[in-house]
Amino acid sequence: MRVREPLVTVALGTAVVGVTIAVLPGISADDGWSVLAVAVLVGVLGAVVRPIMVRLLSALGWAGVVAGWLVCQALLVWAALLLAPGVHVTEFWAAFVAAWLGAALMSVGLWVVTAGQDGAVTQHLLRVNRRFREEVSPTDVPGVLFLQIDGLSAPLARWAIEAGNLPTLGRWLSEGSHALAEWHAQLPATTPASQAGLLHGASAQVPAFRWYEKETGRLVVTNHPQDAALVESRCSDGKGLLADGGVSVSNVFSGDAPTSLLTMSTARRGGNGPARYVSSFLLDPFGLTRSLVLTVGEIVKELHQARRQRLRRVRPRMRRTWSYVLLRGATNVLLRHLNLAVLAEQMMRGAPAVYCDFVDYDEIAHHAGPARPEALASLEGIDAALATLEEVAAAAPRPYRFVVLSDHGQSQGATFRQRFGIRLEDLVARLTTTADVVVPEEDEQAGRARNLRAGIGRTGKQAPRGTADRAELVVAASGNLALIYFVQRPGRVTLEEIEQWHPELLPGLTAHPGVGWVLVRSQREGPIVLGRDGRRWLDDDHVMGVDPLLGFGPHAADDLRRHDRLAHTGDLVVNSLWDPVSQEVAAFEELIGCHGGLGGQQNRPVLIHPRDWAAPGVLTGADEVYRYLGGCLRKLTPPG
Repeated sequence: MRVREPLVTVALGTAVVGVTIAVLPGISADDGWSVLAVAVLVGVLGAVVRPIMVRLLSALGWAGVVAGWLVCQALLVWAALLLAPGVHVTEFWAAFVAAWLGAALMSVGLWVVTAGQDGAVTQHLLRVNRRFREEVSPTDVPGVLFLQIDGLSAPLARWAIEAGNLPTLGRWLSEGSHALAEWHAQLPATTPASQAGLLHGASAQVPAFRWYEKETGRLVVTNHPQDAALVESRCSDGKGLLADGGVSVSNVFSGDAPTSLLTMSTARRGGNGPARYVSSFLLDPFGLTRSLVLTVGEIVKELHQARRQRLRRVRPRMRRTWSYVLLRGATNVLLRHLNLAVLAEQMMRGAPAVYCDFVDYDEIAHHAGPARPEALASLEGIDAALATLEEVAAAAPRPYRFVVLSDHGQSQGATFRQRFGIRLEDLVARLTTTADVVVPEEDEQAGRARNLRAGIGRTGKQAPRGTADRAELVVAASGNLALIYFVQRPGRVTLEEIEQWHPELLPGLTAHPGVGWVLVRSQREGPIVLGRDGRRWLDDDHVMGVDPLLGFGPHAADDLRRHDRLAHTGDLVVNSLWDPVSQEVAAFEELIGCHGGLGGQQNRPVLIHPRDWAAPGVLTGADEVYRYLGGCLRKLTPPG
């Protein structure tokens, strides 16, 4: 049964209204025809009146939107109850409760009728965006939808497709419309570094997820809007991937898009009021209530999955706090649905290129593990979103080509602290006999929640500044990569200086079983990689003893040579262990699925592109992917 059939939708709405009237005091109906009349009137009034109310309430700012969110649907239901023959309602509050109960029951009913599929969502998105479609002249020039599945590695993508977790992508590949390729994410394998490359061709501006800048005494954390804006100002040359009329949605950087929504680097440009697209989402009972119902379901599911891991004694695992439980529901349901609503509108407006980051999988994989059942289930949700967008694209004023890619993969393992009972910063403090160590603790999950808040009119607070310049050391961890800075020493501190000031530090780090290698610059011999049983000189690639980069992949030496030249890289660059037998790393953050350094699948992202595009060949680094995608995009646009 297809819920897109109007009769089915009306029948389900009638059943919901009937149940609502039956269980609530203060509302009664003479017969079934009266119930049917209410269901029809609610639909008609919503279609006619709600667009007008969205415009009026948005003009009033947040007060209008919040008030509308609370009572808009209730007013429509109350009006339908008053207008329908044979229906009796005693007061507005009865209609208020009926509106919320009815919307929740409708969401559950649609989910049951459609077996969880999103056909109803597609029809709803087409209906609410019809007016945008009517304002745009059709064109045969294709647009491109760049959809980023944050954190998905190419090997896991292939496995998930074969296992049936990604049926939409599997269909595209099996039918021959798309091809799958793998590319290499250079050090650091993080979203900000990769997006600086993918969207601006400037990944060299980002040495890690977080870092310290000695010149200004500034701790830069890229999931802060102010810091993201600073970094984008360094990346942008006005010629980003989305510069020619494109749209950025839910990214770290904008790609020079004229329209930038829910994007970290541009979040501070908006005023204090809600964005129009957010107002529409909040005042839409179907989209919002469905999202709220599924958010509650996501929270319950997370509690069950975490308990199941504990009972089955799954290793490695981590404590999944209530803050994460709530934020998972907010970002992995509300944000995904808001992204869908925004993407559908932009497609109906005929945007030539849109780039959107779906973070669902990456967040769950951080806490559950990249190949765990709950992480794979999140991939199914993203794949369903792709199917919805494919259906929406069929009704858009221009044909759309789909590109699905990731920014990095993830590697798994018990954390450094879980394994050894000590944090890296504590080990560094012990080896340097100093307590003045600053650690910028800011997780990626909180930053994405901040981005969601920023997108709806709040930029969030910045982390405290001014403490690092009084410390002796800053240890900035990004997954299983850490940058260590001697704050009071200007410029790049050398191997010889460290050996003189802190003679126990380098031997202590390299001897620790949780450390894979340490990169340091020698004043006389250039960059050197130190390991437990050997060292490697990067300038001429000669090795003494056991190569510390052995097992870290064919790109390891080149990645470190590049990273050594980056502005604001650490005085020391430390990578965790990599066990090729267990395929595990040891994150310096409390995340069992991590990315940022070397080892495992974190450096192996995926690119799924239209098969009739030129084969990308070997792509080393996000900047090369940017040049490939930009070239393909330009070929779609006729000259002049």
